Amino acid sequence: MASGTIRYWAAAKAAAGTAEEKYEAGTLAGALDAARTRHADRPGFDQVLRRCSFLVNGAQVGSRSHSEVPLTEGGTVEVLPPFAGGAR
Repeated sequence: MASGTIRYWAAAKAAAGTAEEKYEAGTLAGALDAARTRHADRPGFDQVLRRCSFLVNGAQVGSRSHSEVPLTEGGTVEVLPPFAGGAR
């Protein structure tokens, strides 16, 4: 288990209602599941997350399974929704 920061950008920031928050998880999947639970009262948060791309410590996650992306102590997860012209 590691702790670090999740940073939300653009529509993800609006959906979360915050620019950043802490994570305590071993994998990206664990951090995102915890975020979904924390923001269960925010309509559309899960939908926005499903459209996002992720950077973990500056590296693109791409198509890797989120359960296989380890998080590090003091790390950063960037949550990036499609910006201009992205699919809805």
